[in-house]
Amino acid sequence: MACVLEAPLRMSVLSEVTASSRHYVDRLFDLDPQKVLQGVIDMKNAVIGNNKQKANLIVLGAVPRLLYLLQQESSSTELRTECAVVLGSLAMGTENNVKSLLDCHIIPALLQGLLSPDLKFIEACLRCLRTVFISPVTPEDLLYTDATVISHLMALLSRSRYTQEYICQIFSHCCKLQHWHSCGFKSLPQPLLCANGPDHQTILFNHGAVQNIAHLLVSSSYKVRMQALKCFSVLAFENPQVSMTLVNVSVDGELLPQIFVKMLQRDKPIEMQLTSAKCLTSMCRAGAIRTDDSCIVLKTLPCLVRMCSKERLLEERVEGAETLAYLIETDVELQRIASITDHLIVMLADYFKYPSSVSAITDIKRLDHDLKHAHELRQAAFKLYASLGANDEDIRKKIIETENMMDRIVNGLSESSIKVRLAAVRCLHSLSRSVQQLRTSFQDHAVWKPLMKVLQNAPNEILIVASSTLCNLLLEFSPSKEPILESGAIELLCSLTQSENLALRVNGIWALMNMAFQAEQKIKSDILRGLSTEQLFQLLSDSDVNVLMKTLGLLRNLLSTRPHIDHIMSTHGKQIMQAVTLILEGEHNIEVKEQTLCILANIADGTTAKELIMTNDDILQKIKYYMSHSNAKLQLAAMFCISNLIWNEEEGSQERQDKLRDMGIVDILHKLSQSSDPNLCDKAKTALQQYLA
Repeated sequence: MACVLEAPLRMSVLSEVTASSRHYVDRLFDLDPQKVLQGVIDMKNAVIGNNKQKANLIVLGAVPRLLYLLQQESSSTELRTECAVVLGSLAMGTENNVKSLLDCHIIPALLQGLLSPDLKFIEACLRCLRTVFISPVTPEDLLYTDATVISHLMALLSRSRYTQEYICQIFSHCCKLQHWHSCGFKSLPQPLLCANGPDHQTILFNHGAVQNIAHLLVSSSYKVRMQALKCFSVLAFENPQVSMTLVNVSVDGELLPQIFVKMLQRDKPIEMQLTSAKCLTSMCRAGAIRTDDSCIVLKTLPCLVRMCSKERLLEERVEGAETLAYLIETDVELQRIASITDHLIVMLADYFKYPSSVSAITDIKRLDHDLKHAHELRQAAFKLYASLGANDEDIRKKIIETENMMDRIVNGLSESSIKVRLAAVRCLHSLSRSVQQLRTSFQDHAVWKPLMKVLQNAPNEILIVASSTLCNLLLEFSPSKEPILESGAIELLCSLTQSENLALRVNGIWALMNMAFQAEQKIKSDILRGLSTEQLFQLLSDSDVNVLMKTLGLLRNLLSTRPHIDHIMSTHGKQIMQAVTLILEGEHNIEVKEQTLCILANIADGTTAKELIMTNDDILQKIKYYMSHSNAKLQLAAMFCISNLIWNEEEGSQERQDKLRDMGIVDILHKLSQSSDPNLCDKAKTALQQYLA
């Protein structure tokens, strides 16, 4: 019986709720303008802090009517202003509310309202726009659809402190930035960070954002100063053009970096300290301020370390750690200074202790807060540890010796949050550049197991860093190399070489190159079988030079030690010689051709494999050509090929020597024995001795 009653009961409650709200909407259609105005004012009072009421009014169709009244020239300015205020209040509700407003095209209507001569109405429209744009569901590009909007907003900056506050807030939220990571000891190139979409930073910069906003940093209003500061922190991020401009701008005779440094002082609000530290960090990373400048070493870095302390709010600790990680990411000296400032390495261990244990029911709010920030804290700590340990062996040792650090990283690799997993992998990658740690801590904690699990099914951003870490775990002195091989890594890495993502292709082939170094013949055969000849050719014709160089490096490692050389060339000789020919004939740089000639030198060191060179006149002519090349590196690599072919102690050397003499090789050797390059001279003389023996 209860089931039968449930639906009607729910419907009656809903109709009761909407009925109580309907009279607000009905009054918007009254023929008396004064009653309409009073209705909008009453609606404004009814929705303040009442999300349920906001949702009801949206369902009942209040938004289209409010927008109609707002856009009607016959509406009084007071009515239009009150409509903008109510719409702004509705936007402060849930994300669904904002979506409904966007569906009704609220942004074009509000932007049109900015053309009004009335300041109060303009401020109400801007306040509503600000509220809509700070919502994560609003696409930033909506601000840039009309080229005249930005110019008009810049002009409105001078109207009042409210227009200044709201416009700066809109700009800082509509200049979103997007991170992507490209990917031995294998180390990651540092993350590239760039403006989203059609380069919002450049649009704002070209419309005079720096000049129009700079003077707001000394406004009498704290809110205006703060929003101007936030605007600059976003504009300068990874943007040399903006940063180089900022460093030379002065306000009231004081340069902006000096103003930012004043805002870093301990007596300033934490929000202001953090944001000015972000501005200086962005300017430093963009090359506008030197890393050894006192404003970075003595002001910005210590301020960010302070933000990591227990005294700060959890969200401040997150932002402080992430900004510090970015500041020191590429600078060895800043990493060293940070590592010995206020016991930072130990301080960061506290980031993993949330949520804290709850003893009483009164702590439920605290638990909820801690849970909310726990993932962010772990992510920030991993990021900062990754930056701290990027270069210095002693710092890496201190990090790993921090309580339960390796366990925390291993746990981080299997967290539900993708961001935490990514940060944990980056931290592991940073520490994996240590020979000592690969041999000790990494082995003790069998780090390779969770890493291989991460590699099985992860988004590309995690795969890139995880495969980069795997490259280091596959180095010949790493004890993890053997178990990784046994766990099916070859198949996984071969599949990475087929990825459309460049960084994954590089990492896949790089890891295989490390795996092949001084490996047993079976492993080398498995690699070749897993790659297939077709895929090997695909990699050798890749447009990216890193992929090509690593593939050549793999071939060079596969073709080492005579039995292996002879075995591989007996099964894949024709294809490898064809690939070598293509590269030596192609438009490639010196390093690529040198690596290719070194592969030929390895083949020439084989017992039976060298015949593949001796019976290939085209290849012999190419070796001869490179012996007389203008580049000494290529000459030397070609000489290694010749030396291995004519070595006296090997069977058939006399026939090979005779053939090469007939080609004019001996004449070139005589010339090279007079070379001013000592390496070339010595190598030529050694080769000539083989003829004299």
